[in-house]
Amino acid sequence: MNSVRELLDALPGTDFTEHVADGIRAAYRPNAGMAEAFSTWIESVLGPYGLVVFEAADPAAKPLAAPVFKRELESPGRTAALATSFGEKLAARGHQPQVAPQPDSICLFHLNGARQPIRRDGDQYLIGETTVALGSLVEEARTNPEHFSPNVLLRPLVQDTLFPTICYVSGPSELAYLGQLRGVYDHFGIPMPLIYPRASATLVDGAAARFLARYDVPFDELRSRDESALNHLLQSQLPPEIERALKNAEETLRSALQHVIDAMPALDPTLAGAAKTTMGKMEHDLKSLQGKVIQAAKRRDETLRRQFTRAQAQIFPLGQPQERTLTLVYFINRYGPGLVDTLIRTLPIELGKHWVVTL
Repeated sequence: MNSVRELLDALPGTDFTEHVADGIRAAYRPNAGMAEAFSTWIESVLGPYGLVVFEAADPAAKPLAAPVFKRELESPGRTAALATSFGEKLAARGHQPQVAPQPDSICLFHLNGARQPIRRDGDQYLIGETTVALGSLVEEARTNPEHFSPNVLLRPLVQDTLFPTICYVSGPSELAYLGQLRGVYDHFGIPMPLIYPRASATLVDGAAARFLARYDVPFDELRSRDESALNHLLQSQLPPEIERALKNAEETLRSALQHVIDAMPALDPTLAGAAKTTMGKMEHDLKSLQGKVIQAAKRRDETLRRQFTRAQAQIFPLGQPQERTLTLVYFINRYGPGLVDTLIRTLPIELGKHWVVTL
């Protein structure tokens, strides 16, 4: 349970921390497996909204998936070939395939105290280092389907065998690899559901939202881990006369030295290169001066710098989208259990848009 303590220690204290801690401790209790603990916790959060958690590894459900396991073994390599073919079609249309299966690979794991891939080596089939006959694997899939588990390519088909699905709401990575499975669904004779991209959003507090609105900071610029976006913002806040003076100096310098460069060939053509080098050095010095001006602005306006850094850390923690870095636990700890109600009520469901939700 050290991981539970580490999680709770990492959460900043809020009015909701004790509520979150009680839920985590109740789910991640001693002797509970990871799947059981997570399902208990997520059901406590989303169960009231109709979520039903199913344990996909339950041996009692495996007979329902036995036909999928058996067909995969009866046509070894076919699933991988179809996924590869559709991946190539996606690539031809400018979309990066998410899955690159090994040629002739079998999209199943064998479960016998450990989860091991089933590998094809010429006319032989291997589980670990043990050679097995294909016929015996097919018979085992029929009589003991609990000995098998699907890999990433077959998992959606097993899911749609157990729970026939009209529409599947997917994340961006899922959407990409599901696009490779059209032919696989046809091969197995399983209806492929409609695929709908899930809503995408970034959650910000009022202070971050006001900062973005006040300074008109482009949302995507905050993702940069360097200070380029901050420097751009600080430069935009410089007194107009300083910005004009620096711009005029740059234009005047370039114009004056260009006249010198143009005049040099009449005296000595070899001096044109020296003149260009001189212009480069002077432009570099002017850029250095501009950098010093921005550093002075940083020192002068430390409040703006803190506001920028806070908003950046909130919107792109560690330079990544929130969903890649922060979990639901973090947001419930910060905004309370009413967060789910708020998102269901306010988050639009529209294709191709990313929403910024102010809480």
